[in-house]
Amino acid sequence: MSTEVQVIHPRPSSIVAALYTLRDLGVDVIILHGPSGCCFKHARLLEEDGVRVLTTGLDEKGFVFGGQEQLVRLLRRAVELFDPKIIAVAGTCSSMIIGEDLHKAVVEANIGVPVIEAEVHAGYRDNTKGVIITLEAARDAGIIDDQELNRQKKLLEKATEIERLYGAASSEYLPPERGDVKFVVASRLLDLLMEGKRGLNILNAKKETAYMFADINLSLIEVARALGCEEKIRTLANLDSVVGLPKVRRDAGNIAGALMERGMNFEITGGLDEYPVSGERIADMIEGEAYDFAVISGVPHAIPIDALGGMELFSITNGPRQVRPLRDMGHHHVVVEIDLHPKTMGVSTIVESEFGATLREIARRRGVL
Repeated sequence: MSTEVQVIHPRPSSIVAALYTLRDLGVDVIILHGPSGCCFKHARLLEEDGVRVLTTGLDEKGFVFGGQEQLVRLLRRAVELFDPKIIAVAGTCSSMIIGEDLHKAVVEANIGVPVIEAEVHAGYRDNTKGVIITLEAARDAGIIDDQELNRQKKLLEKATEIERLYGAASSEYLPPERGDVKFVVASRLLDLLMEGKRGLNILNAKKETAYMFADINLSLIEVARALGCEEKIRTLANLDSVVGLPKVRRDAGNIAGALMERGMNFEITGGLDEYPVSGERIADMIEGEAYDFAVISGVPHAIPIDALGGMELFSITNGPRQVRPLRDMGHHHVVVEIDLHPKTMGVSTIVESEFGATLREIARRRGVL
């Protein structure tokens, strides 16, 4: 009998992962070949980012006989309506189970526009499988090259490993938790700053979530500057704008520029898609250094806990199921930014976080700001 942990709480979908990857690739229109309600919430969120998401609306008849004709017609109509530079067709559980031929429909439609054919469904344990399927299809369509595909695969393998060891896939069942009270945690952080303690300020965020996570790191610098102890804070951020898919590079540039405009200095640890491996780089960068505390926003569990020994850890995540794993790792304060992801869709500059707003307000009440 297998002793492998079987995760029984809900996990992210491979189809949704494919949709976000198509967005990052610069796709203008995505056609979901399946029921009208499939991935409804995420389809709506993607439209906040300027991606048109359409559906063939397969019904019970289509589940049996397929929907090739609907797909062909919708491909042609999408070109008429939106004049896309790149279009994508994504499978769903229903269309893939019955063996719908996405490529045949694309050939028949003959629309004269590059089409990425992502033959994906939700029947994979790891949602990163949906990303790999999409990237391979993008390579086949000439959108990315083999070098970028192989780079992305290595990152995804590492991301999957981290989630299995320390993330939401690390336990059979993880209850969602709201984490520690932000007022209490922010108060403790301010105490350390006022005592002149030396700290690390780390942004290790995934893609567009960095638009809000970066505000946490910014708030720390603003308060430290007001106290005259900014030189005791070392900031590390995965904001390299020359690596990654088009939207990922653009987001990194937007955030880095906004931080620099506010006078915030930081050292680069990688790109916004390199959060799974940036932790190891951070460990190398801080080796031999002594710090009293560390504030880590984004994906704290990707940073080797051994590298953070002796520090009081303030970790901010957007995953309610990540609270317990972080505490088990030894993170002292765990804060959750609820609904962070929807708030960072369709934006191009930093969004204020609840924790950042709390730290600033407490600092104002104490006469610091």
